[in-house]
Amino acid sequence: MSSMAPKDLAARLGTGLLSFPVTHFNAEFGFDERPYREHCSWLLERPLAGLFAAGGTGEFFSLTPAEVGTVVRAAVAETAGRIPVIAGCGYGTAIATELARDAEAAGADGILLLPPYLVAPNQEGLVAHIEAVCRATSTGVIVYNRDNAILDDVSLARLCDRNPNLVGFKDGVGDLEIMMRIHARMGDRLVYVGGLPTAETFALAYDHIGVTTYSSAIFNFLPDWALAFYNAIRSGDRATVARGLDEFVLPYIGLRNRERGYAVSIVKAGMKVIGRPAGPVRPPLTDLTPAYLEQLSELIEKVQQQQPASTSAAA
Repeated sequence: MSSMAPKDLAARLGTGLLSFPVTHFNAEFGFDERPYREHCSWLLERPLAGLFAAGGTGEFFSLTPAEVGTVVRAAVAETAGRIPVIAGCGYGTAIATELARDAEAAGADGILLLPPYLVAPNQEGLVAHIEAVCRATSTGVIVYNRDNAILDDVSLARLCDRNPNLVGFKDGVGDLEIMMRIHARMGDRLVYVGGLPTAETFALAYDHIGVTTYSSAIFNFLPDWALAFYNAIRSGDRATVARGLDEFVLPYIGLRNRERGYAVSIVKAGMKVIGRPAGPVRPPLTDLTPAYLEQLSELIEKVQQQQPASTSAAA
């Protein structure tokens, strides 16, 4: 079990970039632990504030509860206490509480609570769901605000008052007014994480309102580029940020948006391009078409040409 107190987890996560590794599958769509652990180890060669196992980029939605535990245990074993490991958690309240307890038993330092499956609860029901999960574990909990699970500032404050281990708020909505209200009410009580798709797009604006970190899916296949971009955000280097957006992020988003469900598929495609394949995505997602894969390869190659050979090549 983790020895990291929830408040220490929050403090740590806010200091740097967050890694959301893909989950490796073999040709039969089974979890492939060896390359997954090798990938985590490769990412950990760079400075990170936390690693999120079986998160959205890790295809949490396609894993069974038992598989989530297996992936989390693999991440915990590979990181060996070097950085915090946060486990994906979600579905209905009964499954989510079981996942939270299992993540703690696996040695995770916290959980990321994704929206409940399918239903759109009101604020009272959402509060009850999140509170049940918080009480199922002593580790730190980060709530993911998006889709059918959008908390307002009043509900979030109630939850924080009653659940000291609720220490993080990840935003996947993109409503700056809500974020401003939440930050004004909660201040330093929470660590704030940017969680919109391709979070680099919004990172500069969010940094100005106290969101000091974000989940980078791009880090999976361009870790040095992603880290340099994050450092430019934090240092206020607007010229570098603008160049990164124009030369890579915006064209990458344009390619991602060609087909529904490509948000994860394009990350695994990027892994294939750099020579570190992670296997296919599980249905109902589909892999990039050969034509789109070629376009992504050209885009990545342009970025790699600007990096030293030791950091742009596959290890």
